[in-house]
Amino acid sequence: MSPFHKPPIEKILRPFEAFARMQAAGGLVLMVATIAALVWANSPWSESYFALWQTKLTVGLGHWQLSKESIHWINDGLMAVFFFLVGLEIKREVLVGGLSTPRQTIMPIAAAVAGMVVPALIFVAFNAGKESLGGWGIPMATDIAFALGILSLLGDRVPISLKIFLTAVAIVDDIGAILVIALFYTSSLDISALALGLFVLLLMFGLNRLGVRHSIPYLALGMVMWLAFLISGIHATIAGVLAAMSIPATTRIDCGRFVSIIKRNVNLYEKAHPPGACMPGLNTKEQLRALAAMEHTYKLGTTPLQNIEHGLHGWVSFGVMPIFALANAGVALEADILTELIHPVSVGIFFGLVLGKQAGITAICWLLNKTGIARYPEGVSLRHIYGAGWLAGVGFTMSIFIANLAFGEGSRLLELAKIGILFASLMAGIGGFLVLQRTAPVEEDG
Repeated sequence: MSPFHKPPIEKILRPFEAFARMQAAGGLVLMVATIAALVWANSPWSESYFALWQTKLTVGLGHWQLSKESIHWINDGLMAVFFFLVGLEIKREVLVGGLSTPRQTIMPIAAAVAGMVVPALIFVAFNAGKESLGGWGIPMATDIAFALGILSLLGDRVPISLKIFLTAVAIVDDIGAILVIALFYTSSLDISALALGLFVLLLMFGLNRLGVRHSIPYLALGMVMWLAFLISGIHATIAGVLAAMSIPATTRIDCGRFVSIIKRNVNLYEKAHPPGACMPGLNTKEQLRALAAMEHTYKLGTTPLQNIEHGLHGWVSFGVMPIFALANAGVALEADILTELIHPVSVGIFFGLVLGKQAGITAICWLLNKTGIARYPEGVSLRHIYGAGWLAGVGFTMSIFIANLAFGEGSRLLELAKIGILFASLMAGIGGFLVLQRTAPVEEDG
């Protein structure tokens, strides 16, 4: 019998909680939203689909108002939350994760760079001299949610070190995408607004230095910085990444002190209960004091960065990303789909993601391992790397986001880019799954 009393509602919600904890759950929800967008955009109700995202939403106070179509609130606003989470993940990986030591970083950084450069060159080869050349950044991106979701479906078939490697590659890939957006997809620049945004960022770093750990001040200043970046001409989502860099990432208490305080208060809690009153019920005043002390110690022993990252994951995976997919993945497919698929934009993106990613990543990793500059992660073979290279070709979210910046809303080139992204991501996901499913563990490779 369980020592914890579980109310009926917990039993009802248990299947949903189990699904939410699945590593692949976010990717599955994203896939459902994508399919829904495609079906809706090609149904008899397609006009309502496109009209919905052009509906204007206005936020304001008095004479100050900000009015944008709903698609822009999603791409400029909600996606800033996604990029804020990406920034938190980048900071964590650099401090304690797969990018925290030079030995760990050489291969994933090189793989990510090669996995960006080769696809971009392939796109340029198909679009040189055409108005579509500006989309060269589209096949550079990797959708980490989809890629890791597919990996998780393979279970123990793939070593954990491969998941860490692919995550590190995707993090570096995200850094590259952020730099590309900031440097190459900014058409105009308002220096005064940018200066205001950077000043607010300095204030946020100042709060960090002063020891401010509550999220509200960072949220308030982050919103001001987002608005300043939006006005400046630099894409507002960059504000999300920069804001994440200011979030405190250290604890206020060391491990030994934490354990000592927790143990002491657990003992106090145990001694404070009335005789025979161990069943669920009201706590005594002494127990409440012990619980409060443990809660305070917990706050000292955790970092705001990890707490915020943990709190945001669910909202981004099951809210932000599916809404983005629903709003952006809907493409009206023409009767002659073959003509759209062989357009230089679609072909450049398709071959960039499907062939360019795997070729760039596999080749550079083989070269580094062969020359001894770096070694494959433990338990990982070249075939594993090859399979991960396929999965890195699932560009989806980031690729669509960059396509919006490259070609602009309502452009025919944007529609063609989305078709190429969708078909390439589907092919890359299936290909990566099949390669890794048939890849034997390293010890069986002989």
